[in-house]
Amino acid sequence: MGSRTSPISPPVTIRRAVARDAKRLTRLVRRSGAYEGKYAAAVAGYQVGPDYIETHRTFVAVSADGQEGPQGPLLGFYSLVLAPPELDLLFVADHAQGRGIGRLLVAHMRSEARAAGLDRVKVVSHVPAEDFYHRVGAVRTGTAFANPPAVPWDRPEFEFRIPSE
Repeated sequence: MGSRTSPISPPVTIRRAVARDAKRLTRLVRRSGAYEGKYAAAVAGYQVGPDYIETHRTFVAVSADGQEGPQGPLLGFYSLVLAPPELDLLFVADHAQGRGIGRLLVAHMRSEARAAGLDRVKVVSHVPAEDFYHRVGAVRTGTAFANPPAVPWDRPEFEFRIPSE
């Protein structure tokens, strides 16, 4: 799927991530306000490497006008793993929250999943993101239990159902 521009102001373009995006994506994950306090340990050493970007369908949302924020023009990103089908990562830069970027990324992910022939995509959600996934149409399917020391808390599990067109 090619780039798509959104009517969100300023314009947003979604493009395939490339290896040189790895450091910026890693910084976005590690600096996410959603992972402050008790959640900080989950992302402290997290790395989005070039090999990960090349292996999975990773897409970034950028300001089409090149407007610089704390992460440069980077507004957010997601990663779709095809086998087994899972939305592995979805992050929106703190400065871009509340502008519809997450919703735009989910719509793009659904389109990519449909194009890949998937009928559902699993998501193990960060606890504070649970309401977001409800709002964008994911269905709660269960709980991913704590896995200390990396993740010492239970997390909600969701599924996006991908209807064929």
